[in-house]
Amino acid sequence: MNQVLMLLLWSLLVIFASASEEADWLTLRAPSAVFEGDRIDLICQKKTDKWKIQTMAYYKDGKELHFSNEVFNFSIPSAVLSDSGSYSCSATGKKYFWYNSKKSSSVKIQVQELFPYPVLTVSSFWPTEGSPVTLTCETQLSPQRSNAQLRYRLFRGGRALASSWSSSPELQLPAVWKEDSGSYWCQAETVTPRVIKQSLQTQIQVQRVPVSNVSLDIWAPKGMVIEGESLVLLCSVAEGTGNITFSWHREDTGTSVGRKTQRSLSAEMEVPAVQESDAGRYYCRADNGHDPIQSKVLSICVRSPASRPVFILRVPGAQAMAGDMVELRCEAHRGSPPIMYRFYRENITLQSSLAPFGGGASFNLSLTMEHSGNYSCEADNGLGAQHSEAVTLSISGTRGYRRDGITARVLGALCGGLGFIVAVLLLYCGFHKVSGGHSATDAPRDASSANPQGSIRSSSLPDTEELQPEYVNVNPVDVDVVYSQVWSIQPPEDSANIRRTILENKDSHVIYSNIKET
Repeated sequence: MNQVLMLLLWSLLVIFASASEEADWLTLRAPSAVFEGDRIDLICQKKTDKWKIQTMAYYKDGKELHFSNEVFNFSIPSAVLSDSGSYSCSATGKKYFWYNSKKSSSVKIQVQELFPYPVLTVSSFWPTEGSPVTLTCETQLSPQRSNAQLRYRLFRGGRALASSWSSSPELQLPAVWKEDSGSYWCQAETVTPRVIKQSLQTQIQVQRVPVSNVSLDIWAPKGMVIEGESLVLLCSVAEGTGNITFSWHREDTGTSVGRKTQRSLSAEMEVPAVQESDAGRYYCRADNGHDPIQSKVLSICVRSPASRPVFILRVPGAQAMAGDMVELRCEAHRGSPPIMYRFYRENITLQSSLAPFGGGASFNLSLTMEHSGNYSCEADNGLGAQHSEAVTLSISGTRGYRRDGITARVLGALCGGLGFIVAVLLLYCGFHKVSGGHSATDAPRDASSANPQGSIRSSSLPDTEELQPEYVNVNPVDVDVVYSQVWSIQPPEDSANIRRTILENKDSHVIYSNIKET
């Protein structure tokens, strides 16, 4: 009986000793200071080797996090603020022939913020189109982890504004436009440990400025619009933002001649080779989504260069001769007036003539033997002088010598005829005196006694019915003689006085000889 009691007492002492030993044989090890991104390693340890661990579990705030009968450690790779709490562990151990479960004391873990959530600030929430906007992602590292490296990235909607992360929290947009309106936000992260945080979204509304003061200007390489060369029509606005649609129009036809849409205050339309038919009145319009604005009408005058002139040298006959009067004419069939014409002989200027309204120009030249040579002309309206082909003029002789020979032959014939006529008249007068008859000129003779001067004028211009020409068209075969005519006036009875009067008035007895060259 005593032996049984001793065994029971011994067993109670062993159990009590084991219970005392089990009270602190399991403990939890955890880091004392934890920041976001840090690794948290939880280690549940036994203080004695008498117990052989069979299973182990970890808890946070009384809730089981992990249970295993193989792996007895537990880790949180990257701590977040929500990982803060009370942690503990439990284990089931075997000693000798019985099993026992034990739970560790709780360990409080507080995860500290590495940096606060970033805040996106903007320089303007209502910027005007074309103006710059600055975006700043603001945050700051904890003083205990100031050696960590921060980098930033900014977004509009779901699209990143830069292709990679930046060490600068600031991003400047040089110019924003209407389509840039929307939600903007940013991200900040540390490289080691890697912690990413995102800001709240910020709304930016870009304001558009309507176009105003539309003007149309032209630009030409030489300062004037010349046919065949380029012409630039420049449409510009004083104000206006965003994409502006520029269009060019011709007023007389009402048609659009060009259109461009671009983000600028001006646009150009080039005509590579302007034609004379392009002259007219033009205007342009500008529109950026508000009411379109039209410029004033601009008149465009297209000047055409003078064409190669045609040079004509007109001579009176088939062959030019000294003494001839020739006409030199120069004319450019195309070209904007005024046109200056210059005439040349062997590249020596003879004369210049201005045609203010276009057309041609000419002048007359009296030829001498020295005028043989090459003749040409030039047309110039300020857009480039044009030269004609040269015309050769050869002077073969002097037309004046031929005229003198013809005149001598004609006068010789007239003198011979005149002698015959005088002899006939003398015979007639002698016969008339003997017979006492009266001539047909008695009446005029009586009148002349009262007014001798009147008689002389009458005899110098005889009536064709009373007097007939003695010679008409002397040498009619010669084409150079157009007209020759000889008149003979019978002297009256008082021939002595009349003869004296006739001698004083050379026109009373006239020989007419008109010679004209063809």
